[in-house]
Amino acid sequence: MAGKIDRRGFLGLVGIGIASGAWPEGHQVYGASAARKIGGVELPAGWLEPAPEFSLAPFWFWNDALSEKEIARQLDDFKAHGVYGFVIHPRAGLPRDIGWMSEPMIKFMRFAIEQAAKRDMWVVLYDEGMYPSGSSSGQVVAENAAFKTRGLFQIDLDEAEPGASKSGIKIGRDGEPALDEGQNLIAIVRRKKNGHRIAIVDRAIREGYSVIRGLHFIENDPPRRDNHREVPENAPPGGDILNPESVACFIRLVYQRYYDEFKEHFGKTVQAIFTDEPSLLARRGERGAMPGTTEILEHVSSHLGYDFRPYLPALWYSDEPDAERYKRDYERALQHRLEETFYGQISKWCREHGVALTGHPAAPDDIGQLRHFQIPGQDIVWRYIEPGKPNAIEGAQSTQAKCASSAMIHLGRRRNSNEYCGAYGHNFTFEEMKWLTNWLIVRGCNLLYPHAFYYSVRGPRIDERPPDVGPNSAWWDEYRPFADSVRRLCWLNTDSKHICELAILGLNDYLPWRAAKVCFQSQRDFNYLEARHLWEDAEVDQNGIRIASMHYRALIIEAEPPEKAKPALDLLDKAGRLIRWDDQMEDSELVRQIDRLVPVDMRVRPAKHDLRVRHVFKNGADYYIVFNEGQDNLEVELETSSKGRRILLDPQTSRQQALAPEAPLLLKPHELRVLMVTIK
Repeated sequence: MAGKIDRRGFLGLVGIGIASGAWPEGHQVYGASAARKIGGVELPAGWLEPAPEFSLAPFWFWNDALSEKEIARQLDDFKAHGVYGFVIHPRAGLPRDIGWMSEPMIKFMRFAIEQAAKRDMWVVLYDEGMYPSGSSSGQVVAENAAFKTRGLFQIDLDEAEPGASKSGIKIGRDGEPALDEGQNLIAIVRRKKNGHRIAIVDRAIREGYSVIRGLHFIENDPPRRDNHREVPENAPPGGDILNPESVACFIRLVYQRYYDEFKEHFGKTVQAIFTDEPSLLARRGERGAMPGTTEILEHVSSHLGYDFRPYLPALWYSDEPDAERYKRDYERALQHRLEETFYGQISKWCREHGVALTGHPAAPDDIGQLRHFQIPGQDIVWRYIEPGKPNAIEGAQSTQAKCASSAMIHLGRRRNSNEYCGAYGHNFTFEEMKWLTNWLIVRGCNLLYPHAFYYSVRGPRIDERPPDVGPNSAWWDEYRPFADSVRRLCWLNTDSKHICELAILGLNDYLPWRAAKVCFQSQRDFNYLEARHLWEDAEVDQNGIRIASMHYRALIIEAEPPEKAKPALDLLDKAGRLIRWDDQMEDSELVRQIDRLVPVDMRVRPAKHDLRVRHVFKNGADYYIVFNEGQDNLEVELETSSKGRRILLDPQTSRQQALAPEAPLLLKPHELRVLMVTIK
């Protein structure tokens, strides 16, 4: 067995496919163009020649002076390399005469959309200039100053000096808050820890805070910095996305404007609109600010079912009794409010105008907000997930792919997405990109948004959240086979049934990862089930949980469930279908309890913690996606619950080979293959 390799050491070894010389001797190998049948089994046309709808759809950074000639040239280049979709993403580096939603920008967007239509390509529009979403590059606040991001601030009235000012709030001579116009007193409550009187005030965030990233460099045409760091760009004010009127203004300025300009392409060439991690305090939050808006306390208390007023100090003082519990309650109530004011409004607009809402929320396990996406999604940036690192199966970020694919299944959606590779740095490699792709595919992703293809790498643009993973990358000449393989795998993960009978219970903003880690390492596949399904739309009885196309025979509980879930959980508990995980449970005991309730779908000999498996059924055949996520070569025997002829498929070349039941499967580090099992 080969030894471990480091991140650089797998150059030339990793990939979705394998070189022809790696196929075992004595097995007849068929090329993609040579055969649609092997041993009398016809391979699906969707596998051999997947449709453009399953293409990668990279962020296309429009980050310099634009021209129609160059846009057309780059589109031809994309298509020649197997890329048929793209996200138009205005980005830092645009000249000021191509402002956000300006006539010149709309003109270039129209040209790109029309050129895409001529080439049978498809387009996703981006809803902000630049991010996070919700302010239309400051235009929402420019239209109405009352729509600026707001926050809650606290003042200890027993410590504040009369006549002083704290957090932009004046203290009167009587020691009470002396509020300016636009400031609202939420409450004055006593701390439980020391009895001090705490005033809670709602006000607009001060100038220069709660901003978004802008599209224009502050310096006119700056050179690249010697240290290759980003150069400053403008920073428009963020909008109050907890205020439904502010969000309605945002929709009118962006979404409705898009429709007014491009409606003949909606639902055709223009498939979706991308919203990007809307954040309650945007970026660069003001010190001491807690997310909130006018009359937010009434919503919080109503959602939580108790008066939150006495517990407001816990948002700032960690030594208050049960402070963490009340912080979590407040955050959960705000996420619910955000669903109503932001996601719900935009989702409804998209549904009514024939396009999908795509993109992702702010946190990797915000599964609750995904119910408002026609294409639920998440994002992998900043090396949150890496080959050879524990973060691939540990921590909140490790849940994000399953978060989106589980939401897709339970909400009855067709696709789920991931924006990935962003800000991985100039040392990012093609091999790492392939590994990240495989990491997502084996967890059920079927629409990938690479971050990013750069329109220009002139001057400092090359250093803005690098790398370019497209035409300006070192691997562009090798891109076509990779792009083709992604289309095949996304085709396989679309319109197929996920074969899985195990779920892990999650909350709207929290997905447990510790039990999930054991499931991954033991090839016991699962989906995350958001708790509210238990009282909203799932059927629960002594045989388990039925939702959408799934039947779960076992449910793992790690987090404290909501009160509304208790009746369903009590029923499951009496039927013996609950597995209560805690950090005292041995991994082997968790697997034993799973196997007691759920038939084993795949047995792997010898046991390999680095092997990941996803089983789907499509077009009358079973497909097992198998991925060596680790650093070592693997040689394993796979015993599958599905019986029939076994055919091993290479996604990159569409090569295939018959595989005898007793034949071992050889996987290089980070290699992915597909085992097709059919009775035909």
